[in-house]
Amino acid sequence: MEQIKTIFIEETDSTINFLREYGGEEGGRMTVVSAESQTAGRGQGSNKWESEAGKNLLLAVKTHPKNLPARRQFVLLEAGALAVKDALERHTDGISIKWPNDVYHGDRKISGTLSECTIAHGLVTSCITGTGININQLSFVSDAPNPTSLAAIIGHETDRENILNVFVSRMSAYLDMIDNGLYDEIHAAYKAALYRRHGMHAYRDAGGTFTATMETVMPDGRLVLVAQDGGRREYSFKEVSYIININN
Repeated sequence: MEQIKTIFIEETDSTINFLREYGGEEGGRMTVVSAESQTAGRGQGSNKWESEAGKNLLLAVKTHPKNLPARRQFVLLEAGALAVKDALERHTDGISIKWPNDVYHGDRKISGTLSECTIAHGLVTSCITGTGININQLSFVSDAPNPTSLAAIIGHETDRENILNVFVSRMSAYLDMIDNGLYDEIHAAYKAALYRRHGMHAYRDAGGTFTATMETVMPDGRLVLVAQDGGRREYSFKEVSYIININN
């Protein structure tokens, strides 16, 4: 059995759906599907992930981590975001990770990830992460507020296969760390890469808008902010949003 199995397809409704329904032989370390286009790619919530066919990377990765406690499953998302960051940093600086798992250049989104994990007896038995990385697309027509691409940043197109190979290599390395229980090392790297990890910034929660500094992200993925009045606030996914003003 090969350790990393990579499948290339022209079109699918969703790379996550493809791997969820995939019945072929899997890789020992991970199974990766890369599609040229998606007909029903999803972003967060009800959003649709916009991707021009043949211009970007549309990926899904299925893994079977060893003895990973369910309470630490967030480390898989951290690993995926770090692998995207590592691949993009071969071509530009200014890359950060916006909690929980978007990848940004400055104040613009270049990559997003969704995940679904299977839990049994307190352990993660499998996990599928679906990731879109904007590589060579220059025009975005959806109502997404702040998209960008590597080509828009550096001024020319880039070989997508090269970026895919670096991503897969880095993801494999992080999975090796996870299988060896090095969750805290990945978590520390993730926190060091966070967007808005310094300074006072604007956010919105169920109570309205406020300004706060980022204190930390907990190992289970909760975001901890300290508001301007000194109050400490903890948030799970989708309980708080960033207010980002894009000028241009």
